[in-house]
Amino acid sequence: MNGQTVVPHFNHGAHELMDVHEVLSAAIGALNLKTILRPHVKDQELLNILDRQYSFALDEYNMLVECFKTGKDPSHRTSSYKMATENDFTYGLKPSSQPKKPMQSISEINDEMISGYLLGSAKAGAAGKVPAALESTNPVVRRVLQDSIPNCIEMAYELSIYQNKHGYYQVPRFDDQTMEQIFNNYGTAEGPMYKMQ
Repeated sequence: MNGQTVVPHFNHGAHELMDVHEVLSAAIGALNLKTILRPHVKDQELLNILDRQYSFALDEYNMLVECFKTGKDPSHRTSSYKMATENDFTYGLKPSSQPKKPMQSISEINDEMISGYLLGSAKAGAAGKVPAALESTNPVVRRVLQDSIPNCIEMAYELSIYQNKHGYYQVPRFDDQTMEQIFNNYGTAEGPMYKMQ
């Protein structure tokens, strides 16, 4: 290309093409996973989360495909995923009745596993979109990717809250003295920024 300008749908660098290819392939996998798991969900709350996240993720996927192929703004603006739950966590560890181990049969699948698969999928989506956004030369693709990263984080957070509420995701804590000590290891900086002479 030797520094020449290119038509909008070809203004992508090689890293961007490969990273977005990975993001789109992972998005298809995540959407397919939701479709496969949906019939096995027993809890209505988890089913509602799965359906809301599926619809939102499908729309994001379609927007990314659209701007990736055209190099132009998608047909509608990106939006923010909104959780339908509070931010309440229960802290502490409780002994589990059974150690975790791999399934031996599909009949063992349950809401704990399903919510865990969905959580892992949302985390992987965020992890894949960060390098893709950093490598994107097309400004529209970069913006769509960067706008979707907080949505992956929000979906993962919603799923972790769901898991915590049902005892699937325990959150250990340090004792108050240890926490206080760690907090006090840091202080704010004051004064003007150092300037080179």
